[in-house]
Amino acid sequence: MDMLIKKAGPGKKGNKHIFLITDGESFVKDSAEDETKEEQVDKLAMRLFEHGMKLDAVVVKSKSGFYKSKVRLENESLLKRFARCPQVEVAFVDTATSLLGAIKPRHITPVTLYRGDLELTPNMTVKVWVYKKVAEERLPTLKKYSDKAPSGAPHATHEVKMDIEYKSMEDPDKTVPPDQRTKAYQYGPQLVPISSVVEDALKLKTEKGVKLIGFTDASNVSRHYYMKEANIFIPEPGNSKSILAFSALARAMKQLDKVAIVRCVWRQGQAGVVIGVLTPYIAAEENFPDCFYFNILPFMEDAREFPFKSLDNLPSNMQPSISQQEAADKLVKLFDLAPEDQEERLSPERTLNPVLQRWYQFLHHKHMDAGAEGPPLDDALRTVVEPDQELVTEVEFVIKSFNNQFVLKPIEEKHKRHGEFWKEKEEERKGDDSAMEDVSQISFDSLTARKVSAIGSIQPVQDFEAMLARRDSDEWVPKAIREMKKLIIDLLDSAYKGNTYEKSMSCLSALRKGCVEQGEPLEFNSFLRDLASKCRGKRLNDFWDLVLDRRITLINKEEAPDSDVSEEEALAFISKERAAEVAREPAQEEEIDEMEALLGEVV
Repeated sequence: MDMLIKKAGPGKKGNKHIFLITDGESFVKDSAEDETKEEQVDKLAMRLFEHGMKLDAVVVKSKSGFYKSKVRLENESLLKRFARCPQVEVAFVDTATSLLGAIKPRHITPVTLYRGDLELTPNMTVKVWVYKKVAEERLPTLKKYSDKAPSGAPHATHEVKMDIEYKSMEDPDKTVPPDQRTKAYQYGPQLVPISSVVEDALKLKTEKGVKLIGFTDASNVSRHYYMKEANIFIPEPGNSKSILAFSALARAMKQLDKVAIVRCVWRQGQAGVVIGVLTPYIAAEENFPDCFYFNILPFMEDAREFPFKSLDNLPSNMQPSISQQEAADKLVKLFDLAPEDQEERLSPERTLNPVLQRWYQFLHHKHMDAGAEGPPLDDALRTVVEPDQELVTEVEFVIKSFNNQFVLKPIEEKHKRHGEFWKEKEEERKGDDSAMEDVSQISFDSLTARKVSAIGSIQPVQDFEAMLARRDSDEWVPKAIREMKKLIIDLLDSAYKGNTYEKSMSCLSALRKGCVEQGEPLEFNSFLRDLASKCRGKRLNDFWDLVLDRRITLINKEEAPDSDVSEEEALAFISKERAAEVAREPAQEEEIDEMEALLGEVV
């Protein structure tokens, strides 16, 4: 420190920065002036502050595990006392990669995103500052370079400037001035002109501010809802009332396991309004106020749902065994980079981002030789980009056991004889019997290969499942459900002495299964209730008895979380007693079987 003060004294330019790398196992001598070690640390910290010097202390952890010697514990306590000084930073690392990140971080001066009031109620506000907690590292933008200027020209900038001229469609040689141009927006195949006055009147005019909408349980906001970058809300520095109010609110929310939903407009007249969630963070260190982490939440238009078939509904021969499930669980658990009893691997705070270095390396090589291949990866960043070999070696046995549990067997292709083709064609023409084949034999690949766009009356179940399996558009699932419901009603309306009941039952069972897999329980439950009112105590009462015998009931919450029916309500819906009560109700109007009456007259 004394040498740095002499070399870079007052009036000399340069950064006065000291890096201390230690294992923390060396004994600290007592002062000759009868000062305690804590007093020595405070004295050194004061000198650092007076001379504008910075100190970065990096403590390399030993490989002895969790055991720490008495000397190491004392030194770590002194370094933590040192860290109270704003000019001192202390980092603990355990690998060479972490050491590289601790020595060479890129410091970015934080800039407030918002300074103003957090409105809790119309009569209660808290002064807050908002900073960016995490920011995406963006690559530098490349600009166009012009080589038209002479190489020796002293004032050549080699910049490429672009000028845009608008021409008239009636006269291509005529340039349209700015005062005669109007912005137009495409609406279908047409262009709708919107003047600047109308556009300004239609724009959403927002006022700067952050308002509390309400509170909700933390379990209601999942991690995958978060969008974009995270921000941090802190009370206004130096404002004791804001700090106290912020701390009280954060600790109360933490105790009740609540989060806050807020509406944010960072700047006056900001185009987009942001809705986000505030998650409380209780500071564990002294002299640090409690704060909130802010994450943007999606609007309904931003959310995209991708339905997938549930693996639980697959046949038993396609379900994983207990040993296979255990092997998969062990594999996933061992590849955890943040185990509970160990230090986190590849900690973001201590891991360098290799993207920029690789980008500049590629740019340099391509500039020197356009046909050159990519440069080799630097050894210092290899542990960041490539998997940790120590971790791979530790889980090698688990990987082998996982491979042994999932053995892939080649399927032998059966060579058909020429005469079997006509035999298969004859079987396909057997009518409705062939349509009632076991749907469990149909594979997912065969369903996706068939581009079915409508449900026919010959093979309705196969057509329905093929439409559900299509992933080229979001409209196939609602269309398949809608057409299957219509087909069931048509089959029942045209029934004569129960001749279409079996096909209707197969379609109803397939519809229920499809609604469970696609997460559409409300569609099926609404249809089944309408079907019950259509059949109970009327001409189709014998069909409803068949539904009760097959135990086809409403989809409950255990089968689909979005359902509005409990398991008890689903069982009560198909109870024989309730059906009998409805059947005993006097019918307001006797329903005539037109088909039976017509056929009776003909006979």
